[in-house]
Amino acid sequence: MATFGRLQTAPTPQDPRLQPWVEKYRPKTIDEVSSQDNTVAVLRKSLASTNLPHMLFYGPPGTGKTSTILALARQLFGPDLFRSRVLELNASDERGIKVVREKIKTFARETPRNAGVSSDGKTYPCPPYKLIILDEADSMTQDAQSALRRIMETYSRITRFCLVCNYVTRIIEPLASRCSKFRFRPLAQGSSQARIQMIADSEGVQADPGVLDLILQLANGDLRKAITYLQTAQRLHTAGDSPTPISVMSIHEISGVVPTNVVDGLLRSLGVEPGGGINTALATGFDGVRAEVRRVGREGWSAGQVLEQLHDALLPLATIPTIPKANAAIAIAECDKALCEGGDEELQLLECCLRIKEALGKA
Repeated sequence: MATFGRLQTAPTPQDPRLQPWVEKYRPKTIDEVSSQDNTVAVLRKSLASTNLPHMLFYGPPGTGKTSTILALARQLFGPDLFRSRVLELNASDERGIKVVREKIKTFARETPRNAGVSSDGKTYPCPPYKLIILDEADSMTQDAQSALRRIMETYSRITRFCLVCNYVTRIIEPLASRCSKFRFRPLAQGSSQARIQMIADSEGVQADPGVLDLILQLANGDLRKAITYLQTAQRLHTAGDSPTPISVMSIHEISGVVPTNVVDGLLRSLGVEPGGGINTALATGFDGVRAEVRRVGREGWSAGQVLEQLHDALLPLATIPTIPKANAAIAIAECDKALCEGGDEELQLLECCLRIKEALGKA
């Protein structure tokens, strides 16, 4: 993502064929933003009045936060003034107090120059203020956030701020209270499906039945992730001389999500009927559990991903009593911690599965 190049020169135009699809199909106007109707309605009124407040966009990744504020900025200033009126920073890269005191403060106190005629012949509102976009603002240090609140107050007449973050609780309250908050929700299945289908049609993607639905399911409301999966799979299946349709297994390989049959085999070895409940007749001994764990390792699946899917498969089952379910959750949590600390994947997963089997056997 560009940071300061926007202030001097225009970025070199990129061949659309070489662009990542997430950039190529990024919304150009706020009306193209999917599934955020309330936010778009409020921003549309703000656009009409050209009186923007300081804003705080928060919500899960891939829900359109950055795309929305960039589209709004382009509609406010047009392609020419966008480069001089908008400062876009990724706070996860430059998040200390130094960048606030130097780069942000320097840009915030500059008086915006008068609007000229846009090179594309269109008329833009061009309000008499600049816009600073701080992406990943929840990565900023406490000191940097404290320094930022004073700058927001001092230069609010000529500069507006938009903070973009995933976790609003990591923004200090004095800063959050100065902003209008906009919550971005995970994208609805219908709008995501329409967007993915449009991209697939535009790019001539050939896919087996159920592939697009699987992509949306694995993306879990993250449209950026879904588009990336689709582009990666398309490149994989068109790399040779004879292109082939995208397959379900390719999507699993690309996403790293373990296929259902692998997780189901692991659950059965623990004495759990997938989607059902405890069934001790299915349980195998130590050797059976170890064989399933080794299968996971041989096929190259991530132990952390297996743990996540085991958790999601076990915890919703109403037929498993509370205490065994809690003990299974503790085993998963401790295994995840051990993996984060560098433990051997196969050994940690084997121990976790044996502890889960023991907990469920006491139900």
